[in-house]
Order: sequence, then C-alpha cells, then structure tokens
Amino acid sequence: MSDLLKHECGIAMIRLLKPTEFYTQKYGTAQYGLNKLYLLMEKQHNRGQEAAGVGVINLCAKPGEEYIMRERALGANAIKEIFERVVTQQQQSEGYANAWSGASLFLGHLRYSTTGKSGMAYAHPFLRRNNWPARNLIMAGNFNLTNADELFQQLVATGQHPRYYGDTFFLLESLGHHLDREVQFQYDKYKAKGLLGAELHRQIEQKLDVSNLLQRTCPQWDGGYVVCGMIGNGDAFVVRDPAGIRPCFYYTDDEIVVVASERPVIQTVMNVTVEQVEELQPGQAMVLKRSGMFDFEQVLPPAERRACSFERIYFSRGSDSDIYRERKKLGEQLTENVLQMVDYDVDNTVFSFIPNTAEVAFYGLLDGLNCYLNEQKKRMIREGGKQLSSSMLDRILSQRIRSEKVALKDIKLRTFIEQDASRNDMATHVYDITYGTIRPHTDNLVVIDDSIVRGTTLRQSIIKILDRLDPKKIVVVSSSPQVRYPDCYGIDMARMDEFIAFRAAVALLQASSRDSVVQEVYRQCKEQLLLPKGEMVNPVKNIYAPFSDVEISRKIAEMLTPPGVNAQVELVYQTSDGLRKACPNHTGDWYFSGNYPTPGGYKFVCEAFIRYVEEKREKF
Repeated sequence: MSDLLKHECGIAMIRLLKPTEFYTQKYGTAQYGLNKLYLLMEKQHNRGQEAAGVGVINLCAKPGEEYIMRERALGANAIKEIFERVVTQQQQSEGYANAWSGASLFLGHLRYSTTGKSGMAYAHPFLRRNNWPARNLIMAGNFNLTNADELFQQLVATGQHPRYYGDTFFLLESLGHHLDREVQFQYDKYKAKGLLGAELHRQIEQKLDVSNLLQRTCPQWDGGYVVCGMIGNGDAFVVRDPAGIRPCFYYTDDEIVVVASERPVIQTVMNVTVEQVEELQPGQAMVLKRSGMFDFEQVLPPAERRACSFERIYFSRGSDSDIYRERKKLGEQLTENVLQMVDYDVDNTVFSFIPNTAEVAFYGLLDGLNCYLNEQKKRMIREGGKQLSSSMLDRILSQRIRSEKVALKDIKLRTFIEQDASRNDMATHVYDITYGTIRPHTDNLVVIDDSIVRGTTLRQSIIKILDRLDPKKIVVVSSSPQVRYPDCYGIDMARMDEFIAFRAAVALLQASSRDSVVQEVYRQCKEQLLLPKGEMVNPVKNIYAPFSDVEISRKIAEMLTPPGVNAQVELVYQTSDGLRKACPNHTGDWYFSGNYPTPGGYKFVCEAFIRYVEEKREKF
C-alpha cells in the first residue's frame, strides 16, 4: 500500500498444558513458552509497531512470590526490547526468573494506535490487580468499540470512577466489574455451605464461570474485537465479535494451546499444517480452565458474517494459503478493465507493481493477461491456418506480456523523511525507479497497488517518478474498490476528507453546481443521530449517488496528477463484484459500500460527515 495505514492490532496467547519439567526435558529449555510467544509476536510484527507488551501467569508460585508479570515497551523495536529486558532481569533475580520460566499462561500484544492516543498508558496488556487471585485480570485485544460513550456511562452508573477515557479502559473495567460479581456470587454460594478461609477461595477459583462472565459483559460491546484475558486463578479466555470482523485462529494438541491473529504465524511457529489450525467462530469464546481443560462457548448469537476484507487485501501476511490465492484473484479480476485502458495494446505496455504489498495481486494480473494473450495467439493461428509462414508463427509465439520491476521502495529513506520538517519536498525520493524499462513516448505503463485510500504518496511521489521514464500513459490500478467511508473497527480511516474518492465526489458536486447535496446530507446525518442507533442508515451514500464509479475514478486521476507530469494518468479500481468473487468469505466491505456490520457504524459515519461539514462550513 503506497498510503501507510495503521491497523489495530495483533494478539498472541499460549497455554502450556504440561509441567515446566516436561518442556525442559523434551525441548531443552524451561523457557519453551516464552520462546514461542516471542516468535508469534515477531511473525506478527506487521500488525503493530507503536508498542508491544507481554504478560504471564505462573500457576506454581507460592504465597509471597510474584505470579503475574508484565512488561511493555514503545516503538518499532518494542518486542526486542521487552524480551531482552526479561532475559537481563532473569539473570539478575532468581525470583523474577522463576516467575517467567515457570509460567503456564502467556499473553502478547502488538499495537497500532487508530485513535491518535499513544504512550505507555495505552500499551497492552492491561492489568487489573487484586490480592485475591481470582479478581486479577490481564487483558489484551485487537479491537475498536464504537460505543465507548455508552460503556463510560454504564461504569459511572455502577458507582465506578474511570481514570481514563477510552474503549480499552472501559472494556477492562466492564470485564473486571462482572468478574468481581462472579467471584462474589461464588463466594456467597460456598460461604452459605459453611466453607471458610483459603478453602472457600479455592472453591471459588475452581468454580469460576468464565462463560457466564463473558455472556454478561460482551453484549455491551459494539464493534469489531478479539479479546484475550487471563485471570489470576489460572483461567483464561479468548472471545470474538459476533460478526467475525477481527480475525482469530488457534491450534491445540496435548502439550499446548496457541492463539494468534493470523493463521500462517501459528503454522510457522508450531510447524503444523493449515488443516491443523482452526478459526474461532463469530460470537464464540474459547474458555481455558486452570486444570488445562478447555471448551468453546457461544457467548453471543452469531450475526451475519462480515469479516474484514482489508485483512485479505492488505493487513494479514500474504503467506497464508487462502490469502495468497485471494490476492492473486483480485489482480486477475482486473484484467479486462486494464486491457480496455491500454486499448488492448499489450505489445506497447509494461506492467509492474508498487512495492511491496501489491506484488501478489500483480502476479494474478499477469495470469489474467497471459490468458488473454494466449487466446489471441490461438485466434491468429486459427485465422492464418496453413498460410502462416514459419517466421510469422515465430512472431506470434514470441509475443510476451512485458513485466518489469519499475518502482523500488527506499524504506530507510522513508524513516528519515518522517522525522524531517520538509517531508513533502523530499517525498519524491521515497521510491526509486528502474531506468531503461520503458521505451520513451511509446510504451504505456501499468502499475498495480493494493489500495488507494488518500492518494498522498501517489501525488507526492509515485506518479512523478514514474513520469521520469516518459511513458505515453500511466495507468494506476487498485486491487481494492474505492475507499469511500470511514472505518470504526480498527483501521485508522476516520476522517471523511482523508479519502480521495470522497474529495473527488465533492469536487464533482461542486463542478456540476450541486453543492446543496452536501448540506442536505449534513441535515440527514443530524436527523439520524436523533434516532435509536439500531434504526440509523447511512445518508453519506448520497454524496456518491449522482456519479458512476468511472466518473469518480477519472476525477481522482485528475486530482492525483501533479503539475508538470507529461504522461496521461488514468485509474482503474476493483469492482465490488470482483472483490466478492476474490474474497467470498470476507464480506466486511463497509469502507467501500457504506454498509456497516453493527449499529455503531452508522452512528460513526454520520458523526464523521458532520465533523467534516462543520470544519469546512465556510466552503459551502
């Protein structure tokens, strides 16, 4: 993706099912679980580079010994910093070393902020402390909730005083509140039976009903989420939102339970096949008991499945077998539209991709182009028949789709630019080009990107450097549809004016003297906020309604063409049908379609449009 998008977040959880001595004897280390956690986190580094954190619970600790440990760090090197710190402190403190090496429960998290809030206070895992083990809670998740205001009011109504305002804090405290109630219920129950002291609390810890805790808490949440929790008594859980918006996979055998945000990560770290890794189902929770037994509970009724399609297009690692195949299919689906854009002149067109995440879609586009070219060869051979000379046949068979690696990304330079005040002036150097790959003023140049959200890098950098090759035409291809609506489930796409498709539609309205549409949609959004959340719709669709996808694409191309560019610039976007065919099991497309999977999404899009108009009011 040429436009950097942050994504919240990545999770990893491990439950060892054997005593520590088992792993020492079989694998030669008492830190088997810690080592696996490190690998799970490093293999998901793509999911979060602002902060990381780990937490462990040692079930064998004695009273007076620490049994819950947590380490967190900020920055792109947070994982390395955390595990180096753990190793160093283990060498310095026997008690610290025993707490980590003897742990049975491990929880790791990688964070990208989509809210603009950062710092150690927002780094997962979150920890809720208490002297009674069953009231301790460590929590981490990949989530974004749309109803933080409602959760805040619910907590205040119970008499609590939240110290921070944010969905992570409210989620922790809502879980903690119901955990306290569950513990109190068990306490009253067994105290009435005559149990006292330590024996009473042992019975509470054994009988703690985690499924009941989740069934009471999760219905309060509106959003996309995978939430992992470890309770001080040794119980643990993972729960997924009822629409399956955020991803979650797991693997189990008689030694270990492993949970992660991405399937190939588990395959690689545990050296298992794709068939051995399962997906946690929407609305389902995996509940693990201190004893090592675990079960699956449907804590929320499953809704219509709306798994995030951006996971398939961009965020998840392309090493997953299904994702790799889907990304190739996304590229292949674009073949006909791309051919139309270059007038089917494949002899005078070079095809390439914008590094690095669009490479797999590029292979799919090449497959489609080669199929087209093979059909053309067969047609010419049939038409020529016996009249074809050997040289003519050789010329037909020698036709090839011309593919080159035209653009190269200078990652080190990008880091420097992000720290420099003159970023915009230097942005043209983020990418390099391969000189000599294009015949000047003769060849078309087609480059595929996985998505075009803001278009900033295209305008500031990519199109300018591609134009240095002097192509006749530059065709930029997006393997995803036009991003038109904000996301509220974990991607940092919250502002309407961030989207180049939205800006293009507004510009078309202004050019056609239909500015009043913006004010009418603004009024409709205001009216929607007066309705119960479950009755809201998305009036922002009316901004795009007067125009075809092609008209908007043309306007985007015009807006993204920098001054001084000589080549004609065109854009080709994936269609909604193409997306559905390529990713049939991931129908979460609200950022393309405006059809949100939860009621909070419709409230969010209305609020986003209202903020846009009120900040730009003088322009309308």
